[in-house]
Amino acid sequence: MQAPSSAGRRWHRAVDVTCVLALIVVPALVIAQRTPASPPATASPRAAAPGQTVERIRQSRRLRLGYRPDARPFSYRDESGRPAGYTVALCEQIADAANGDAALGVVEVEWVPVTAEDRIGAVQQGEVDLLCGADTVTVSRRAAVSFSIPVFPGGLGAMVRADAPARLREALNGDTQTHRPVWRASAARVLQARAFAAVAGTTTEAWLKARISELRVIADVSLVPDYGTGIQELLSRRSDVFFGERAVLIDAARRHPSARDLVVVDRLFTWEPLAIAFSRGDEPLRLFVDRALSRIYGSGELGHLYTHWFGEPDAITLAFFRWNTLPD
Repeated sequence: MQAPSSAGRRWHRAVDVTCVLALIVVPALVIAQRTPASPPATASPRAAAPGQTVERIRQSRRLRLGYRPDARPFSYRDESGRPAGYTVALCEQIADAANGDAALGVVEVEWVPVTAEDRIGAVQQGEVDLLCGADTVTVSRRAAVSFSIPVFPGGLGAMVRADAPARLREALNGDTQTHRPVWRASAARVLQARAFAAVAGTTTEAWLKARISELRVIADVSLVPDYGTGIQELLSRRSDVFFGERAVLIDAARRHPSARDLVVVDRLFTWEPLAIAFSRGDEPLRLFVDRALSRIYGSGELGHLYTHWFGEPDAITLAFFRWNTLPD
């Protein structure tokens, strides 16, 4: 058997109590304002009754996986037109677990593209069995869908142009002490009359509007359909700051042809664990997905996947996955 890599050895190494405490009290993170609950969707003829998705998969031998083509590095459409990304890879391993389940037999995977705005409805209406994107777990979303154990320690970040005023970048970076607000009153003055952008239908939209209202900032908010459009708004100077999932912003800035003109600020504004969504109240499916994810986490394979998409995980990230792994 091939010796495990250094990343794999680190993954198996026990995380001490201080790492777990660090996870709980990470400085400069605040809980995001939650998006309003989506209105109940009309049931689709394709939708399985609550708790019956596993039975439908068993009978049809088909697993429908939803993914966003525009949420790299979590889910996207690669150059060959196939789904790719960190969460896509996790869902592929869940599908492999289904194929290894004697009760399910061989399962064929069907990938279904969804958008930021229609993805929750696609789950509700039975158009997809699992949502393999970059989806934040919120209380209001749990009124519409169920979620797996967390798959990534996410949070909101901000992107600006490289020539953005120093005062604007300082205002966005703010103070690192947890007893201070994210944007202080002095910073609010710098944010006046600015133009902000966020992807429509995400937690970022609700969080940004709430912060603007709370700080009484007069600013324009542009809602864009995807991250590519948001970056274009920034580069064309139609917006001053583009807010979104920080991991997506970092990846997008690194790959963009105008990468030297883009900067993602250091601050993580919120702490938002991401997870895989599925039909609300479907406990047999939850059990299957959570068992598969827990085995992936415990095997060390998750360490290799994480390193591939985000770089080698630090102690806090390791603690996050250890904390969320369920024992058999």
